[in-house]
Amino acid sequence: MAENDLERRLSGLLGDELTGDGRGRLLASLFREVGDSGQGGGNPLQGLVNELNEGGLAAKVSSWVAPGGNEPVSGPELAQALPYQVLDRVARQSDIAPEQAADLLAEALPQVVDGLTPEGEVPQGLL
Repeated sequence: MAENDLERRLSGLLGDELTGDGRGRLLASLFREVGDSGQGGGNPLQGLVNELNEGGLAAKVSSWVAPGGNEPVSGPELAQALPYQVLDRVARQSDIAPEQAADLLAEALPQVVDGLTPEGEVPQGLL
């Protein structure tokens, strides 16, 4: 999926395509970073899930993928679960501090992962 298409899709899941608050761009950057890491075998969503599971957020991530309620995650929890280099690059691409990026991503990720996993599983295809 093209870069702008991914950003539009993620923004649409958040309902912010009209507000332009940049969360879609931030999320697209995160998905590209974890997708490039090889963690998901070419599937950026699987890469993100794997990264967060390894970072200690498996129970929370499982709640986002499974049907039902989504457990919240805090910015500091997310920052601890992601490799610092990934968060730093994502933040720099949006011209914000890594802590601010972690807070914005923590606010959006449960809803986005839930929206991308309507069947309660990470889809095999690319985003």
